[in-house]
Amino acid sequence: MLERSSNRPDDGTSLGEPAVTLQSQADARSELIGAAPTDDETNRKNMALLIQLRWTAVVGQIVTIGGVHFWLGIPLPLTRMGAVIGALVLLNVSSLVWVRHRAAITNNELLVALMLDVAALTAQLYLSGGATNPFTSLFLLQVTLGAVLLDARSTWSLVALSCASFVWLTMAYRPLDLPPNPLSETYTLTVTGMLLGFVLNAVLLVVFVTRINRNLRQRDAHLAALRQHAAEQDHIVRMGLLASGAAHELGTPLASLSVILSDWRRMPDLVADQELAEDLTEMETSLQRCKSIVTGILVSAGEARGEGSSPTTVTAFVTALVEEWRDARSARTLYFTNTFGEDVAIVSDVALKQVIFNVLDNAYEVSREWVELLAEREGDNLVLSISDRGPGFAPEMLAQLGKPYQSSKGRAGGGLGLFLVVNVVRKLGGSVTAENHRKRGATVRLTLPLATLAIGGSFDA
Repeated sequence: MLERSSNRPDDGTSLGEPAVTLQSQADARSELIGAAPTDDETNRKNMALLIQLRWTAVVGQIVTIGGVHFWLGIPLPLTRMGAVIGALVLLNVSSLVWVRHRAAITNNELLVALMLDVAALTAQLYLSGGATNPFTSLFLLQVTLGAVLLDARSTWSLVALSCASFVWLTMAYRPLDLPPNPLSETYTLTVTGMLLGFVLNAVLLVVFVTRINRNLRQRDAHLAALRQHAAEQDHIVRMGLLASGAAHELGTPLASLSVILSDWRRMPDLVADQELAEDLTEMETSLQRCKSIVTGILVSAGEARGEGSSPTTVTAFVTALVEEWRDARSARTLYFTNTFGEDVAIVSDVALKQVIFNVLDNAYEVSREWVELLAEREGDNLVLSISDRGPGFAPEMLAQLGKPYQSSKGRAGGGLGLFLVVNVVRKLGGSVTAENHRKRGATVRLTLPLATLAIGGSFDA
């Protein structure tokens, strides 16, 4: 199947494809950008990581304090250090409840969380030797996390707090009551503590910075997708405006042609000629089709979904669509199979009908001897599969399915058919996929949620 472009001057649906209301497109674009869970959602994930890090700190402090006090025999103020750990546990529990009920997490709230962690670390170091404690290197962990999570001003505030805390620990701290050991053993304890602090810093930085970077990459990918969708919505709006303007401009010459044909119908010489009479009948039929197309464009450009729609069912909608397409194209090689099952009430949507017409037209263009439309139900979705026996899609076009101006026909401005199909179906909450057959031909599948097609936005399964 060659690329399904509908930029054909003789195609009745070429102007009708932007059949989504212009206002709804603009509203959708605003909603797409305004309701995007970008920084807020990323900050929520990062706050969850800080809570996990705090639980790690609680466990690490309990193990370290127990090992130093009971195993190395260095007495520590267990009550006061336990109170700091208890405060961290209480902070974590309250943070979990707080985050669950917060709609958004701000940069300042992340800063406060990191500052509280610095304060807790400072309190523990104060009770265990101050700046002489080899675990002072953990200040760098907080600073590094701040550099990744916060804006520049907040990061420098955290740096200032960490530096001030370290300086304060050089002057005010509770000295450790080390047992009388030779100097070499004391040196060994210090080096061992520094090694443990370094390893702990390295491991925690790798684990948590990797997770934070993953959150940031997901945010960037989401923003890139939003920008792409917004650009596509703008493109559709411009095309809709062009189609609407063209429809208005075509109204006058079509009306003039209708008057001329009526006058010719009253001319005895023309009516008496059988061949000319048949040509006049065909011209009038084509003219009425053009008028219908122009009217559909104007209705679609000015009305939201539902205002010009009528209640129907899935089977009735698809069956009527097939008959209308066959009659309009004088094509009898469209084979329709309905395996949907129990019928469901839906709204007859003009945009959806024109989308299906577009795919059928493109399939018929490359496979005039055989086109198949299969209607089936998959869970709560209506699935329409249009198959043909054409040459199929080029691999690069399958990779760029739904992108504008992806055409193999070499026409300026071509390649908009599938672009419009994908975007209209996506507006209805569905998806479009395409695949080539092993030997010859291709299939385009339109998956549409029944909930968005149902009357009143719901359906009975």
